[in-house]
Amino acid sequence: MAENDKPAKDVVLLGPPTADGDGVHVIRAREERIETGELRNVVEGKPITGELVSLKPRKDNPRICDVTDSFKAPAEAKAEKGKGPAQVATQAYRDNWEGVFASRKRADLN
Repeated sequence: MAENDKPAKDVVLLGPPTADGDGVHVIRAREERIETGELRNVVEGKPITGELVSLKPRKDNPRICDVTDSFKAPAEAKAEKGKGPAQVATQAYRDNWEGVFASRKRADLN
């Protein structure tokens, strides 16, 4: 068996779509354990939950994919959640900033 033909140590089996239709259920085999989860697209502005992976479908069965890259957020990032006040700034808040907080011109009283 050539080096490129070795069985991958991190493999994902793509299953049926999720209930909301935005992802697929998966079974992942890595480091001699089996895990279940969901695979979803990355959406700009939304936090990444779980891991970010790159998949390479196999030629003989595209529903089986080798994980080529995997990124998991550091544990410190999770520990910082909840420190300090909530960062709430909607687009309406940003649009009205000047109207609410701009300094007002004062009429001279004298």
